Amino acid sequence: MSSNKIINVLPNESAVIEELCKLVEKLANDAINRDDIFKIGLSGGSLATFLAKGLPKIATDWSKWKIFFCDERVVPIESSDSNYGLYKNSLIGVVPVKEDQFIKINPHLPAEEAARDYIQKMAVHFSPDELPRFHLLLLGMGPDGHTCSLFPGHRLLDESSVWVAPVTDSPKPPPSRITLTFPVVNNAECCAFAVVGQNKAEMIKRILKDQECLPAGRVEPTRGKVYWLLDQGAASHLNGS
Repeated sequence: MSSNKIINVLPNESAVIEELCKLVEKLANDAINRDDIFKIGLSGGSLATFLAKGLPKIATDWSKWKIFFCDERVVPIESSDSNYGLYKNSLIGVVPVKEDQFIKINPHLPAEEAARDYIQKMAVHFSPDELPRFHLLLLGMGPDGHTCSLFPGHRLLDESSVWVAPVTDSPKPPPSRITLTFPVVNNAECCAFAVVGQNKAEMIKRILKDQECLPAGRVEPTRGKVYWLLDQGAASHLNGS
């Protein structure tokens, strides 16, 4: 197992949330002290619930945060499938971040144009001549081992040039999305997964113990660390045969 991969097994979901938000707090404050800005990428799903519970307890200069999305569904913000919509409802008003701190897609464009538009929006905050280097990407792991909108067996797993790619044939609805690509994901200073529940245990074993070549297992920052924060249920298949 690579030395930049840190697996932390915690007693329960509450402990995972606490550990995740402690990590966010440390990296945010380190980045703000060094760079006067904290660039974080968020994923959807249960992560939004975890952050809504844990982030109000951290101490940070919220005004220095710039919040991006590791992937996004090309749907109206009002849709229950919108990652931005999810965070708008769960975080704004809970922690002192403003809507303009979120770097959002244009949901009125087709996926191909939305991806190009998002690259232009990112280029305002990163050097256009080199790969973006996020301070932190908070990632999810799907039941099939996907992360971002990078699905097993999909052609985008081999994308090597663009920062953000369109997806028009997602095996999981909705079909139209944009996603960060592996070159950008693996250029981050830090990536973190927070995974809870016995129902995730078999996939966690396949990725972390059996080292199957699944998308979530391909998150290996070249100049950074990846954290796997697991509860006892999610980690239950890591020991033994």
